[in-house]
Amino acid sequence: MRLLVLGGTRFVGRHLVEAALTRGHQVTLFNRGRSHPGLFPEAEELHGDRMSDLSALDGRRWDAVLDVNGYVPRSVRASAGKLAGAVDLYVFISTISVYAHLEEPGVSEESPVQEPPPGGEDAEEVTNESYGWLKALCERAAEEAMPGRVLHVRPGIQSGPHDYTGRFAWWVTRVALGGEVLAPGRPESPIQAVDARDLATWVVRMTEERATGVYNVTGPEPPLTMEGMLAACREASGSDAVFTWVGDTFLAEHGIELPLWLTCEEEGFGRVISARARARGLTLRPVEETARDVLAWVAEDPEHRTPERLAPAREAGLLREWHRQRRGGQG
Repeated sequence: MRLLVLGGTRFVGRHLVEAALTRGHQVTLFNRGRSHPGLFPEAEELHGDRMSDLSALDGRRWDAVLDVNGYVPRSVRASAGKLAGAVDLYVFISTISVYAHLEEPGVSEESPVQEPPPGGEDAEEVTNESYGWLKALCERAAEEAMPGRVLHVRPGIQSGPHDYTGRFAWWVTRVALGGEVLAPGRPESPIQAVDARDLATWVVRMTEERATGVYNVTGPEPPLTMEGMLAACREASGSDAVFTWVGDTFLAEHGIELPLWLTCEEEGFGRVISARARARGLTLRPVEETARDVLAWVAEDPEHRTPERLAPAREAGLLREWHRQRRGGQG
């Protein structure tokens, strides 16, 4: 297949391109050329700005387009409209954040999505508050331009090498250091992180099948737990880490935020249903494998690949205070 990839190659886009090339497809990249130019010499590179200049796509045709970085409806409307007569399938990488009630367990593809606030249809500032409904508007824009020819992929949290957010990488490296580790919340708190390489392989296969419709792509069923994830990190690193579970209220009182930690009120985010994608062949590698690969990736440049989340001295102080309160019957 001839595939056009809209967006950079920092993380998910990188794995999508690798999966497509591995499966023998011809890949054209369209982006601004800022993230890893020349990373894939076997792929054609076209440069432009999807917000203002799509002229590099003029007169070309592909079998499908994979839109990795559509965040505002104007850009998706422009690209989908431009390509409506030039591709058979539009693959839009969306997010489970489109759902209106993500805090409720059991969200599926039929669950309602967010609506923009009054006047939000033309918004272009992506914030934590606007991200979900802007993505929902992007989905709508793609479908309007190419009705019945769009594959909407709604992933949750992604992990794996090249994840510039460092969310999973921070836990892997912290657990690898060993000793007493502050574990947030409850051991059974659900986590549905998906290795981006598994996401990419599945998306490319679905593209090959010309699949359309909406699919959630989240973690295993039943969900991995926080305890299971931390144990997998310990197994992958071979460390002597011991986990001390610290309550939500204590952490909130001390202003602590840690990646992948869900409070009781947020657990719906870790219980999104992805049975439809699994029925279409989504398979996930063991989290221990992801942890080992992330450790190897971080080792190449540890200073820049694990953003600081909780300084060691701060963690030690919190653990001392937690134990003190527990001994005093205040926990």
